Amino acid sequence: MSSPSLPPLRGAVDLGALASQREAEQRRESAMSGAPSGVVIDVTEETFPADVLERSQTVPVILDLWAEWCGPCKTLSPILETLAAEYAGRFILAKVDVDAEQRIAAAFQVQSIPSVFAVIGGQPIPLFQGALPEPQVRAYIDEVLKVAADNGVSGTVSADAAAVEPETAPVEEPVDPRFAAAYDAIESGDWAAAADAYRAVLAAAPADADAQAGLALCEMQVRLESGAESGALRDADLAAAAGDWPTAFAALIAEVRATSGEDRDRARERLVGLFAMAGDDPAVGPARVALSNALF
Repeated sequence: MSSPSLPPLRGAVDLGALASQREAEQRRESAMSGAPSGVVIDVTEETFPADVLERSQTVPVILDLWAEWCGPCKTLSPILETLAAEYAGRFILAKVDVDAEQRIAAAFQVQSIPSVFAVIGGQPIPLFQGALPEPQVRAYIDEVLKVAADNGVSGTVSADAAAVEPETAPVEEPVDPRFAAAYDAIESGDWAAAADAYRAVLAAAPADADAQAGLALCEMQVRLESGAESGALRDADLAAAAGDWPTAFAALIAEVRATSGEDRDRARERLVGLFAMAGDDPAVGPARVALSNALF
């Protein structure tokens, strides 16, 4: 007599999946125990410019946009964390809780989670969405490291509390003494003081491009930390902080067209500051033309 077959249980627990998840978590904990400090960090809107944009100039940053309620995130995040530890600081894994940091998610136009991006030299690169198996995730990371190295971004996170050091130490260039006060203020987290230091440089050399870019960056960070801005100006700051120059420029150009008087001047000056920050980014040229058309 054959045994009766049972109907599938509604809401049944997948024991195989639980075992795999437990094994992945054990691997993650084992790998993290020997990893350099700072290879996995939590990022907020306030820390994004320093922890992601600035550090991506030296070491590649992988962004993991996740949420507590997201089931696939619980599968992918341990894989990313394990690989971050295994690669021993060759990249930083920056985790963003999209529920807590909705503006970052909006800046990256996240439609579903988990979503993974790379940031190299301040520029975001979309990688993938959804929970991929480890071999595929590893392949994406290997490609990111190759692209980063091709662009001169090949540093590592040192073992001492997330300081970034290059793999092959270059000859250290002397610090321009004019910027020493600004650099010291940035290192201490005093963006307002850094902005004042850059203003002092510009008072003596109004056309100094480095000082203009530094001042624009510091003023943006002050605005983001204060939360005083709103509307198009706030949207432009968030897009710029994410390295999305076309979106940042478009928001301010639209504001120039829609306003007059002091509001228009403020949007125009803000846009000029972002041009200084963006440097030779390809989006700058078309945006300058669009600004001229909006003004005249």
